[in-house]
Amino acid sequence: MTGKHPGHAIVRSNKSMKPEGQFPIPASEVTIGELLQKEGYVTGAFGKWGLGNVWSEGNPTKQGFNRFFGYNCQAHAHSYYPATLWSDNERYELNNKPPVPGHASLPKGADPTDSRSYDIFKGQDYAPDRINDRALAFMRKNKNKPFFLYYPTVIPHVALHVPDEELKPYLAQKWNDPPFTRAKGYGYTPHFTPRAAYAAMISRVDRYIGNVLNLVKELGLEKNTIVVFTSDNGTTHLKLEVDYDFFESVKPLRGLKGSLYEGGVRVPLIVKWPGKIKPGSVSDYCTGFEDWMPTLLDLINAKTKAPKIIDGISIAPTLFGEAQPPRAFLYREFTGYGGQQAVW
Repeated sequence: MTGKHPGHAIVRSNKSMKPEGQFPIPASEVTIGELLQKEGYVTGAFGKWGLGNVWSEGNPTKQGFNRFFGYNCQAHAHSYYPATLWSDNERYELNNKPPVPGHASLPKGADPTDSRSYDIFKGQDYAPDRINDRALAFMRKNKNKPFFLYYPTVIPHVALHVPDEELKPYLAQKWNDPPFTRAKGYGYTPHFTPRAAYAAMISRVDRYIGNVLNLVKELGLEKNTIVVFTSDNGTTHLKLEVDYDFFESVKPLRGLKGSLYEGGVRVPLIVKWPGKIKPGSVSDYCTGFEDWMPTLLDLINAKTKAPKIIDGISIAPTLFGEAQPPRAFLYREFTGYGGQQAVW
């Protein structure tokens, strides 16, 4: 967002604020949204924002985004059947009555071997679907202008909430899928078939990405659109909910989410730009999120507009298949789990 690594970024954790949301990014920070706005782009953020609630200076509409729709709180985003989302600065009501919590246990006396015991964790109005709809609407509305779509999708983060129609094909797999009952009192919400649910959530993400890519093509924008797909971290350590050994989520890497070993921080990066980036090309260049501010500016011929004091570098040469000097280092730190630092 700011071109800075975790050692220089202002926001370094999910410190909660009242009444909701997290510690806000200050108005003095320059974001990629603000820089792209100055270059004539309409900017939209759809999904999860954890850099300041609507009453703070970290509000996305004050941080370079013309449009925002989604969750403005990390904790609120643990449920995918909530009562409300945020549409810019207004609450948007969903048809979930009652809403489904992100953290809860089976009712007292419920039979954990009966699939019907888990029905209380199903809602009617799936928030990720609404977010995808609004992202597509943003694209249609701005098809004749340069636009920047920032889409931090909330799934497949737990809780294991997913519509039945997405779940059904995986139930037919007949995996040895022991229920997640939350019997130990921690975790998110119980699910009768957690492996199938997680696979279904991945499929739902694939569907959303397909919707975006298909619309880019339908609007005739494919050759003039840069698509970047990546992830924020490795898989969760909550194995009873997401069985990372079964899915081989990080194999053969060491570590999981919350760790600075490669399993926690090494993630896929896919970039598509027809006619500019060679399809199917692969690079082992070492890069990080801080590189995307200068890279995007470089790709739109605005390289000199990047702030002077940032940690990121442009990886445009690598994307175009050209030789590029290796980075001097990558620095990461994480304040959780006793504090960790890593330098590569």
